[in-house]
Amino acid sequence: MTDPTALLDLPLPEQRQIAIGHDAARSAVLSQLADGRLPGAIMLHGPQGIGKATLAFELAASILTATGDEPPHRVHEQVAALSHPNLSVLRRRLKDSKGYYTVIRVEDVRDLREALHHTRGRAGHRIAILDSIDDCNPNAANALLKTLEEPPADTTFFLISHRPGQLLPTIRSRCHNLALRPLVDDLVTSVVASSMPDLAPSALDRAIALAGGRPRRAFETLALADNSPVGALQLWLRQPEAAPVAAELQLADALGSDPQGADMSFAREILNDWLATEMRDAALQPGARRRLASATELWEKAGALLGEADSVNLDMKQTLVVIFDAIRKHCALIANPVEPA
Repeated sequence: MTDPTALLDLPLPEQRQIAIGHDAARSAVLSQLADGRLPGAIMLHGPQGIGKATLAFELAASILTATGDEPPHRVHEQVAALSHPNLSVLRRRLKDSKGYYTVIRVEDVRDLREALHHTRGRAGHRIAILDSIDDCNPNAANALLKTLEEPPADTTFFLISHRPGQLLPTIRSRCHNLALRPLVDDLVTSVVASSMPDLAPSALDRAIALAGGRPRRAFETLALADNSPVGALQLWLRQPEAAPVAAELQLADALGSDPQGADMSFAREILNDWLATEMRDAALQPGARRRLASATELWEKAGALLGEADSVNLDMKQTLVVIFDAIRKHCALIANPVEPA
């Protein structure tokens, strides 16, 4: 099974199997393994691109080695190839030659559940990795919940989530939750340099500066052209209400021309980060009721518009125009922070 979020020429999480950082989460699971009390489900959650899936595969290899009867190198080889009989991985599936389904479907979860109820292929624990559970549509999430409520014996699910707050509370309550944080710059540098040892120092410094503690974002930065509109988006987001409307149109045209391209992928992450930060800042500002209400509405509107654009192939340029206009109006509103009596 391929990874629909894979970056060109970089190893997949199952191939890497060595997560940089996240020592507390790693130690917690390995301690549970040593004590013979692995939970039925572990949720690794945090910002996208910090190594959650890599850590899940690293821990999977450790568990399969500790509970099985094969040497570590053999287990690592099988995990890298996704060929270990006791390992199941669920991602968005390939739809056709042009791309992947936009969601994990209920039939995908049912196939996983059926596979886990078969006789195990080898001695030891079984592992199921969902990368990511955020991709499950409502029916798939409900089907997964039933599986978590009645899990197969000696099986641990690793659920990868970038947005745990949007998941069913009943799913979160069935999991041992481990929060992972962005890495410090030195660790991001280590990840990038290990994969791209010949990278020019100036390019590395620029990637680390834009990464925000996320190795994936650093790699995405390196994939962008020097004249990428992503930089213009970052500048625009510093003060959207002061920029001319024409700037929004130019940004939307440049980014939306290739909805599946690297520029648009990176831009969506930047937008999500900006919106999440605005929501958090509004919630922490005492008495900022208008700002919080506006930020909440903006978050929901942007998410719905981008989701609709993905699912029914709407014009991404027009979608971005609407989102940018909403951001500009929100920023104009909070620039005059007079609360009603």
